[in-house]
Amino acid sequence: MSTVSNSPTETADAPVLFSQDGPVGRILLNRPRALNALDLVMVDMMMAQLKSWEQDPSVKVVIIEGMGEKAFCAGGDIRGLYDARKVDDEEMLDAFYRREYHLNHYIATYPKPYIALMDGITMGGGVGVSIHGRFRVVTERTLFAMPETGIGFFPDVGGGYFLPRCLGKIGMYLGLTGARIKAADCLYAGLATHGAESAKLDAIKSALASAAWDGDGFAIAEDILNKHETPFGSAPLSEIRSEIDHCFAGDSVAAIFEALRNAASAFGTETLETLLGKSPTSLCVSFEQIRQGGDMSLAEVLNMEYRMSQRMVCKPDLFEGVRAVIVDKDHAPKWQHGDIGQVDPREVAEYFEKLPKDKELNL
Repeated sequence: MSTVSNSPTETADAPVLFSQDGPVGRILLNRPRALNALDLVMVDMMMAQLKSWEQDPSVKVVIIEGMGEKAFCAGGDIRGLYDARKVDDEEMLDAFYRREYHLNHYIATYPKPYIALMDGITMGGGVGVSIHGRFRVVTERTLFAMPETGIGFFPDVGGGYFLPRCLGKIGMYLGLTGARIKAADCLYAGLATHGAESAKLDAIKSALASAAWDGDGFAIAEDILNKHETPFGSAPLSEIRSEIDHCFAGDSVAAIFEALRNAASAFGTETLETLLGKSPTSLCVSFEQIRQGGDMSLAEVLNMEYRMSQRMVCKPDLFEGVRAVIVDKDHAPKWQHGDIGQVDPREVAEYFEKLPKDKELNL
């Protein structure tokens, strides 16, 4: 195996490791103690390496995976963003989301097969560097979620694109509640393309490395993944699908709350209780994001989400949510609004307004 590097200083301690195994370019997220959480350095390293591999005819396919058995990538480095907000580091808050969203879009348009091995916790920013690739492989260890409304944010990294494209109203349900799902549900909802046992991942990597790669690379990658596929049985989401589709079909968050109250079921009661703990502002903004994103391209969604991110980082709920969940861990956030009834639609609309021309993401 020949190892490639972004710089002569890359070592085994680098937050992302890159290597080449014959025709396979391998990305290894290397912060296992932080559950491979994504920071700006990692975003920049990945962007540079992917661009290099795009121009390298010896690289036929790219695999991304996480170090350790717990996580593929548990999300963005929210603590780092919290610290930046604390000292009003606007440059950092701009740069992280700008470069992360550019990476998400680049992955979606990558001209070579990009295979994410979503083995373990895959949330937030980890979803952003996996779900936009052509192939997304889940395992029995996968735990997928977009939990941002619980910290006063919204399901970003293209959530406004992939969530409304899930089966039925599952995307709205996942985006608002932050519900955690496993492999069978990821496959059922359309979030993953393949399922495989963790123990089979090495065999997949070996097959990719030894393949001839004559012809359509995407077809070759798909054939290899199909041959190693593991069925994960029926999806728990399928059992509550009719309730999800009914309760989350409303034209506002208030309508969703009302439908859950009227459901007179364990699902209705538990889901309503979950939503009542989320940021009211985040719920209303996320609802609008997912509603609008169903008719947008990924580039349009990321442009929209960048505007939203730059408004959200200036608001109190994100700062308070991170404090409550990640910093002090008291899990008792004091949200700006007491309930969704206090959220003015005009306030929600402001999150979506265009930024000054020189501040836009411009994908």
